[in-house]
Amino acid sequence: MWDYTEKVMDHFLNPRNVGAIANPDAVGEVGNIVCGDAMKLYLKVDPKTKTIQDAKFQTFGCASAIASASALTELLKGKTLEEASRLTNQDIANFLGELPEEKMHCSVMGSEAFQAAMKNLAKSRPDWNVPVIEVVEEGEDRIVCHCFDVTEAEIRNVIRSNHLTTVEQVTYYTKAGGGCGGCKDEIQLILDDILGKASPKSGADGTTVPLTNLQKIALIQDVFDSIIRDGLKADGGDAELVDIAGDTVMVRLTGKCAGCASALQTLKHWVEAKLREKVSAAINVVEVK
Repeated sequence: MWDYTEKVMDHFLNPRNVGAIANPDAVGEVGNIVCGDAMKLYLKVDPKTKTIQDAKFQTFGCASAIASASALTELLKGKTLEEASRLTNQDIANFLGELPEEKMHCSVMGSEAFQAAMKNLAKSRPDWNVPVIEVVEEGEDRIVCHCFDVTEAEIRNVIRSNHLTTVEQVTYYTKAGGGCGGCKDEIQLILDDILGKASPKSGADGTTVPLTNLQKIALIQDVFDSIIRDGLKADGGDAELVDIAGDTVMVRLTGKCAGCASALQTLKHWVEAKLREKVSAAINVVEVK
């Protein structure tokens, strides 16, 4: 049984804004009923203020899919198109008080449905200058996961947007690799390409040479400053390296990361995962308030 928050259960059992809008200004449709989850989003926009007056959805999927769609419509109503264009799948998860990581693909589906609706609106109303965020990624039309129809571009975008570091996380966020599993090696190659891989230092006899304490501290500092903080800053957050004691790295989250409902996920799935990848698999990151 998934560990759902009370808010997820509320939006699943009592979903808001279910149905279609007559004569909508925009429609966004994503997913595939044959493959699993699918969602259709309808928007009604005030032509003068460019504010979303109404948002409704029709969803075929699990409790998380329904709750995510319900949360999305609540987040959209009353926002200008400019404000709404900045919403992310993490905003949907945060609104619900966090989703199980295995169900994060439902929040991604909601975000993609909104992006599709914005593109539909931009096409039908070019005079409105709709703020469509175009994410240019390699492999736009190349299917990597044939079980769930997931493209390389979708995988790359989700990895970058959510700071994913493992194939398992990619499956949680996109469902890619969750069917026959035949695409997992290719997903790993995409991850390697985006994140890069550190080559272990070898001695003359080919054996791995362990880092000295000073070398390890210097490498942790370098990875923290050049990779981890840059990734956090891209989402309006930041972090401070407080101290290092053996394999324990103490970190203080700042900016938008401070007090965020997903702080633990950020620490474990981005900060710790990146330090383990680049420095040592033994590293443990703890948060300092």
